[in-house]
Amino acid sequence: APVVTSPSTMHAIAPTSTSHLVVPRARGPRGSDRARLQRRVTARCAPPSRSTADAAPADRFGSLVQDTLRDMETDEEFQLAQRRLKEEGQAALTREERARRRRALDGLDVPHFDEFVVRNGADALVREPTTILQVNIGLYCNQACSHCHVESSPLRDREVMSERTADRLVELIDAADGSIATLDITGGAPELMEQFRPLVLAARARGVEVIDRCNLTVLYEPGQEDLPRFLADNRVKVVASLPCYSESNTDAQRGRGVFQRSIQALRDLNAVGYGVEGTGLELDLMYNPGGAFLPPAQEKLEVAYRSELGDAYGVSFTRLITLTNMPIKRFADQLHREGKTEEYMKLLVENFNPAAANGVMCRDLVSVSWDGRLFDCDFNQQLDMPMPREKGDKGSGPLTVFDVDALAMLTGRRLAVDNHCFGCTAGAGSSCSGATT
Repeated sequence: APVVTSPSTMHAIAPTSTSHLVVPRARGPRGSDRARLQRRVTARCAPPSRSTADAAPADRFGSLVQDTLRDMETDEEFQLAQRRLKEEGQAALTREERARRRRALDGLDVPHFDEFVVRNGADALVREPTTILQVNIGLYCNQACSHCHVESSPLRDREVMSERTADRLVELIDAADGSIATLDITGGAPELMEQFRPLVLAARARGVEVIDRCNLTVLYEPGQEDLPRFLADNRVKVVASLPCYSESNTDAQRGRGVFQRSIQALRDLNAVGYGVEGTGLELDLMYNPGGAFLPPAQEKLEVAYRSELGDAYGVSFTRLITLTNMPIKRFADQLHREGKTEEYMKLLVENFNPAAANGVMCRDLVSVSWDGRLFDCDFNQQLDMPMPREKGDKGSGPLTVFDVDALAMLTGRRLAVDNHCFGCTAGAGSSCSGATT
């Protein structure tokens, strides 16, 4: 029988009933390394219970995890990156990325980012009152996308948020006295984390909007058959990754078979009301470029998406949002391999937009990692650039959710920035909510 765990008492305060969390059995050969890994992962990440009435889609597709693991085993670039991470550590790789970007900017006479921003007509980079709490609740994912700045994959099974940290997030929402408008939950595949549903229920009980950053294929992982209904019942806003309406382009970025699963997932979300006019259930799609160029105008691309997805697949959605590829992590490695780091950094600098700099998400967003550390944005989180400490802060080392009594105490602090931040200020701007101008 599956192992069932219950949400914490604090999380259970919600207007709707709490779905139990179930550890599904691993699929595949009992003795294989992949099956052993999947058993270990699901024991830590504990997807929610199955709904037998909704079992058909998962049975039709099956889990993507073992396909992803097979692809990773034969991906030489991924294997090299993994070896370097193990041998050199994240801090060393981050320093190397930064040095590459710095060298790429040498010929442009570009000062440090915060100085550049002010020189070019934007406001100084200081923190405003927090309205968005963005939480990465775990790096485990059923996919391993080539552009992923989080570098998520099925191998990231140990970076998972604890119940204690999730409880502290709820306490900070309560301490904010209504100023936190949005809880933005990301990963990995956040729905596969044990704390996902309890956090959703706790936030919705407090009138806080919840965003689920969904890769779509997660709907067909074991234990997620009732996910569309859970999201709809709690009126969770879904922001779904679909980098292109072309099957070949999408699968090239996100893995074989991802596009077909994604289209069916969009249909299944439409079936419960998402993206359907008049329901109030928002389904946004997120586009990011497939190479070293800026995204096209968001409004024009949305027209193309609506036409292609609607005509070819009968899919509807609420809004398209575009995201610039940040020159970090897997995309930074791609730029380096292709000899395009200098070209891309020059593109970002030459398209600097002061209005986009004034609208950067880090001004009123706090990013929290799976282990509770505080960052100014999700990109800084993946580069291990925590919020700067100030005199009088509790604790030592990186600032965490346990070191602050309320998020209001962060207002007015300087933001941690570096040369990767040019990615958010180029063209129409880029944020987790799309263009900023």
